[in-house]
Amino acid sequence: MHFHMEKEKGKAHGKDVKVPECIQRRTTKLVKGLEGMSYEEQLRTLGLSSLEKRRLRGDLIALYSFLRRGSGEGAVPKGFRLDIRKHFFTGRVIKHWNRLPREVIDAPCLSVFKRHLDNALNML
Repeated sequence: MHFHMEKEKGKAHGKDVKVPECIQRRTTKLVKGLEGMSYEEQLRTLGLSSLEKRRLRGDLIALYSFLRRGSGEGAVPKGFRLDIRKHFFTGRVIKHWNRLPREVIDAPCLSVFKRHLDNALNML
């Protein structure tokens, strides 16, 4: 159902990401002691990451789980011909998957994958 909703929304996807991110930005401004910091510094201080990065993390974890179930030990597609597909799960996540270090992709289990993935995403 998630994929179908994204297909229907098309360009509305950007708004769906920006509204919660704006709320998080406003909320971090309310925390005492963080007033003079940039949004990124506030998130680091609070031990948070942007909503966009959390969504990417969730997508990569879902892809890892899917591939480890036996359906995809083979190749992952490198790209797509149509821009319309950029908001589909595969369009959002494949380019990031292909950029992950080999130690992340070859993790023996989900918990190790998550640990390596968090380290890789912190480098972004």
